[in-house]
Amino acid sequence: MRLQVILRYLGFVLLFNAFFLLISAGISIASADSAFYPLLFSAIVCFLFGIFPFIFVRSTFDITSKEGLSIVVVGWLLSCLIGMMPYILWGGVFSFTNAWFESVSGFTTTGSSILSNVEALPQGLLFWRATTHWIGGIGIIVFVLAMLPSKGPAAMILYRSEVSPLAQDNFRYRTQKTLKVLLIVYLGLTVLETLALVIQGMSLFDAVAHSFATVATGGFSTKNLSVGHFSNLGIEITIIIFMVLPGIHFGLLYLFIIGNPRNLYQSTIVRYYIAAMLAGVLLVTISVYGSHYSLWSDALRYSAFQVISIGTSTGFANADSTAWPPFAQLIIIFFTLQCACTGSTSGGIKADRIVLLWKSFLRRIIKLRHPRAILAVKINQMTVDDEVVETGLIYILIYLTILLISSLLLTSFGIDIMTAFSGVAAAMGNVGPGFGSVGSLNNYGHLPDFVKWVLTIDMLVGRLEIYGLILFASIRWWK
Repeated sequence: MRLQVILRYLGFVLLFNAFFLLISAGISIASADSAFYPLLFSAIVCFLFGIFPFIFVRSTFDITSKEGLSIVVVGWLLSCLIGMMPYILWGGVFSFTNAWFESVSGFTTTGSSILSNVEALPQGLLFWRATTHWIGGIGIIVFVLAMLPSKGPAAMILYRSEVSPLAQDNFRYRTQKTLKVLLIVYLGLTVLETLALVIQGMSLFDAVAHSFATVATGGFSTKNLSVGHFSNLGIEITIIIFMVLPGIHFGLLYLFIIGNPRNLYQSTIVRYYIAAMLAGVLLVTISVYGSHYSLWSDALRYSAFQVISIGTSTGFANADSTAWPPFAQLIIIFFTLQCACTGSTSGGIKADRIVLLWKSFLRRIIKLRHPRAILAVKINQMTVDDEVVETGLIYILIYLTILLISSLLLTSFGIDIMTAFSGVAAAMGNVGPGFGSVGSLNNYGHLPDFVKWVLTIDMLVGRLEIYGLILFASIRWWK
């Protein structure tokens, strides 16, 4: 591998982060708050380290797969390190571990927080916190590639290293066209939601911050009570719509926008995703009616928001679901594990792999009855290669294994089993809130530092997906 080539592309990542740090510093000036100097200093440091490779390293359009994977993984880690700098410089509750936790949670769009009083943060820092969601939602490398002129083979290698193979299969465009599709949908959803929230009565600042978090399916709010602070049905419905949409494959959304909705309507994955969400909302509504809400309308309102928020890995809250019946909590935990579709900003195992698992199960049942039958797994009337099926099923197994090991680590530190399991599931799924002491209206600040580090590793594993990290860890043995 050529270290100088990797450093040059990492320079782009740092410059991109520096740009948004500078914008956050501008917000800080406008609001005359205490975050200006931490943000400005962070922006300057980020810019200097980012510009340095351009002075000494020549541009190249040809990179190897090893270099591409290294750029993606190190780019994410570097962004998380830079992202924690404003928090540390600002001080308050932000120790090194807490700053790392908040930064990783932001960039991975997890939305877990160590803050018990979010509203105590200055606006500049709140904007940077929301921005880490927005940058991480579509992917740092995807953003960088879209801003640069075509890099030929380099762009293709970086894109493939960043985006899940299951998501790539649904894009029928060349790399540069795909990047434009992603940006058009991402920016369009952000602008539309911001306008809708302002119309519903939110301030422009809160509307932008919540749009960044919603479209990225992140969950950082500017309020201690999350979306529940506004107690506004119109705002909740708007956010529900804009949580569901980013959970769908962006390629299908783009086709819908340009007047070709057939692929969206006929997608097996999308139909399952919507049907599962509706079933979850119905079951939770029935569960909480009577025991927690005396009106069906209230039961539906709060159940729909909580289920869809978790099912899209967003993590906003308008109620305290930790007090709900165990039946409702288990349904929400299922959505914490599954989340939305590939090709979206969502985390988790993904609806695509759940459908793949179910169809593989049905094929096995038929094969047991008819051993000589030649059967194929089909999704959207297209045969799925057996290697893809095997890769998907192994992914689920590894995912659950990591979930178990991490939960065991947390319980060894005296964390109760519900907090440990749901907290790890929420971290790996990039969901945010769990149950127990890390519920929808609680935070992670009380957990031991070691536990926070375990959870941040789980967040990165969930966001970068398991195979990419395994390949990166074993990169020296590649042939």
